[in-house]
Amino acid sequence: MRFGYWMPVFGGWLRNVPDEGMEASWAYTKRLAQRSEQIGYSLSLIAELNMNDIKGPGAPTLDAWSTAAALAAVTEELELMVAVRPNFHHPALFAKAAANIDQIAGGRLALNVVSSWWADEAKRYGLQFDQHDDRYARTGEWLKMVEGLWSEAEFDFQGRYYSAERAICSPKPVKHPTIYAGGESEAAKTMIANQCDAYVMHGDPADAIRPKIANMAERREAAGKPPMQYGMAAYAIVRDSEAEAKRELARITEVKELPAGYDNFDQWLSGTQLEREMKIQEYAVSNRGLRPNLVGTPEQLRERIEEYEDAGLDLLLLQMSPQEEEMERFAAQVIKAPVTA
Repeated sequence: MRFGYWMPVFGGWLRNVPDEGMEASWAYTKRLAQRSEQIGYSLSLIAELNMNDIKGPGAPTLDAWSTAAALAAVTEELELMVAVRPNFHHPALFAKAAANIDQIAGGRLALNVVSSWWADEAKRYGLQFDQHDDRYARTGEWLKMVEGLWSEAEFDFQGRYYSAERAICSPKPVKHPTIYAGGESEAAKTMIANQCDAYVMHGDPADAIRPKIANMAERREAAGKPPMQYGMAAYAIVRDSEAEAKRELARITEVKELPAGYDNFDQWLSGTQLEREMKIQEYAVSNRGLRPNLVGTPEQLRERIEEYEDAGLDLLLLQMSPQEEEMERFAAQVIKAPVTA
């Protein structure tokens, strides 16, 4: 299993806890990235939103791509999995900028292609916002443009959304960045199976993840493509006793009143086609992060992680709070824990 983590570009992950002790700042981000390389994390996911989905739209939010370029220059091994939303980036110009960041990183850039869900954000910035299946049609065409510019000396393209005539991207990426994407609709799965390298999922129990991986593997084989990688979001709480872990879980999930970001959560629910019913209690942690139940003692977490490995999962994308302190604990007690006979 590879262990990755969400970079806290929003200043935290808990919608019911206003101050988590990790500001949205370059200083915190740089320190976290450099330390994470030393303690066993192989990847960081850098989310892309112009407004703050966790703490409320007006709260500080770091820009994903300038942050990624800076981190590329101050890290050595960390894979930088940066979210990109096709309706916010022209593919030809994006391909050029991303290739340059990959050059800085020495081949460590990866994309997390996200077909946007936040209509209000797009409206505020004067950008196109497509309906559900159209978003994936745009994403598919956008990826063709990016891939073409990364692979051909001069690239011509004429599509429904984009066009290019003898467009040039030089220098090209050091190596082809891994393309991650997620989605649970038929349109999303079809696009991902045909055009991406890895499938990332919201959190769910291992018995729910197993058939999702099997289904995508079948789609991938039918498309004549090589096997995919599989990742999942999860929120982790590790403590010396199960009682301690459950007390922390109770603290972060208690809802006394709906916070500032609730309207965004409600909009997201109305704009997606999820396979499983969402519960209001899950508002506390994004991306269904509590469903994997990575809450308990080191031994309990290792057992659950083994179940996910058995289901075919390759990568855990972890959120914790406060991120720096909890990542240290998780690394010492779960990632690097000695194996007993």
